[in-house]
Amino acid sequence: MAVIDEHHRNRMRATRALRRRLCSAAAATGLAAAALALLLPGTSAWSKAKEPPACAAITFRPLPQGLNDGDQDAGLYKSRFGRIVVKGTVKGGQVETYFVTLNGARPAEAASLPKSVATCAAAKHLPAPGKAAGACTGDHLRVLVDHSGDKRYILLYAHQSGGWELCSAGTA
Repeated sequence: MAVIDEHHRNRMRATRALRRRLCSAAAATGLAAAALALLLPGTSAWSKAKEPPACAAITFRPLPQGLNDGDQDAGLYKSRFGRIVVKGTVKGGQVETYFVTLNGARPAEAASLPKSVATCAAAKHLPAPGKAAGACTGDHLRVLVDHSGDKRYILLYAHQSGGWELCSAGTA
């Protein structure tokens, strides 16, 4: 019986020592985090005031064949600046065309595009916007977002037979 009691006492001592080490490590981590927060007070305010990128391109995969008829979601991109959804209109199990919604609504069609949109497209290895294709289908889809001043331009491109074609251009 004395051997078991001695073994039990040694395990209890080791457990107490481990608890002390863990508590001191947690306290040191808490102090380091508090010191870092005091040294960098403007970090959270800086990230909240951060502007969206001036030019961005997001690639999406197309819908698989054989889906139910209607509008189906092909892809979603969500950030603190907005929510972009690429949707496909399906009829008879085949995708007829794709379109983009921004924050739940289709962007208004852009009558004319500024020069910054062509510069943004070139930076993202896409052709300069021209006349939109009739039907928007392809093996990859890419949404180009350009912020010019107060306006945001959203362009949808489809990759077909080795090249990118403009499907639609809108503004939000």
